[in-house]
Amino acid sequence: MNRVLKVALLCGLAVTVASCGTVRRALPFGLGGQDQPAATATEGQRISVLEFEQQLAPSAALAGRDFFLPGPQAATAWTQPGGGADNAVEHVIAGADLTVAWRRDIGTGSSRVHQVMAPVVADNGRVFVLDGESTVTAVDAGSGDVAWRTDIKPEETEAARGLFSFGGGSGGGGFGGGVAIGGGKVFVASGYRTVTALDQATGAVLWTTPVDVPIHGAPTVSGSRVFVVDVENQMFAFDVNTGLQDWSYRGIPEPARIMRASSPAVTGDTVIAPFSSGELIALRASTGQSLWTQVLSRTTRTSALSEIRDIAGRPVISRGVVYAISHAGQMAALDVRSGQPKWQLPVSGVNAPLPVGDVVYVVSKTGELTVVNRESGQVYWTRDLNAERSRKEGGFLGFFDRTVTPKWSGPLLASNRLVLVNSDGELVAFDPKTGAQTASVRLGGAAYIAPAAYNGALYVLTDRGVLVSIR
Repeated sequence: MNRVLKVALLCGLAVTVASCGTVRRALPFGLGGQDQPAATATEGQRISVLEFEQQLAPSAALAGRDFFLPGPQAATAWTQPGGGADNAVEHVIAGADLTVAWRRDIGTGSSRVHQVMAPVVADNGRVFVLDGESTVTAVDAGSGDVAWRTDIKPEETEAARGLFSFGGGSGGGGFGGGVAIGGGKVFVASGYRTVTALDQATGAVLWTTPVDVPIHGAPTVSGSRVFVVDVENQMFAFDVNTGLQDWSYRGIPEPARIMRASSPAVTGDTVIAPFSSGELIALRASTGQSLWTQVLSRTTRTSALSEIRDIAGRPVISRGVVYAISHAGQMAALDVRSGQPKWQLPVSGVNAPLPVGDVVYVVSKTGELTVVNRESGQVYWTRDLNAERSRKEGGFLGFFDRTVTPKWSGPLLASNRLVLVNSDGELVAFDPKTGAQTASVRLGGAAYIAPAAYNGALYVLTDRGVLVSIR
């Protein structure tokens, strides 16, 4: 539509509503008539609401300074959602050529009633994934051939389970869950209120334990226990051999949460549980005894969304420190023994931080990649990943367009590249020292789950339920 016609339509609209004083004052070109002049604040009277918010800024003391990153190591197993039980993976050999080796459809993708939420795990030559309808698929890591499939949904009908209710309690919540590997078993947590152990070689069901509330996050396996957190902020520990419950811990219930779920982190006899209430709680892994509690919450004056306190990114335990970030605008480095903060930053995010070498990488919910000094919490630099990816969509006849930006998941440091995936269907590589983009790969669909690394390859599960191998 040309400019003249757009102006004509706008003028017609103005004539129709000109009698409304509120609209009349908002019309352009003086079409609404003249009103009495309104008072205008002078420069000295203006107050920015953003001044109430603390902003990230690079530290002058770190300007121009380099930082150490270790060399890449082979990833011969990726048994947990975060690689290992502590969720700490520094630098891996994976995706050196950034070429797609194969793609494999593994089942149901995301839809109105199904959500692909489970991170990829891998071991013993196979990759294990959970689709949007609770079917586990074992795929040959080299060829992409399917070894077995097991549907872990209970026998009750979907209608009886209240599939169309996404809440907790006695409602449904059939979507979500995840997988982890340990001791020759694949452990599956499910939105259908079950925790299941499968034989890693055949997919045969070894045991299934029902729970009262849906589980939207993946389990974590350590020693003789598998740990899960349900949607009502209850933490459970089950025996890996029998499925019997060892202990449970109840946090503060909080229904407002992000549509992705975290997993506990474990080191020694300490398990770190992330809850949607913003609580980060350290428990004794053997007994469930509470060791310490911190709340990662920073209510802001400019965003009601800060009231969603969910810790949706996995906490990471590295060198005796827990790194965690909440949706409510707080990232913290905490002593794993005492819970005392080493430093805190005003960052809101839903991805796990990545401590590696001298620094910690983190991606905010707005798409800013930030590099933080591991010891001091000072910022080296920030990069807006969406600086050249914002676009206008929707609207009508060119009016009322909305700005759309990709959502990012990651990062992972692989073969001297910082790799992330996004909702535009890309895997993108960045220089880990400068943040400059160096390469990208089209995935064939939106991706909301961070990549996994195994035996030299990167594995990405797209929102359509397609597993992509990148070498």
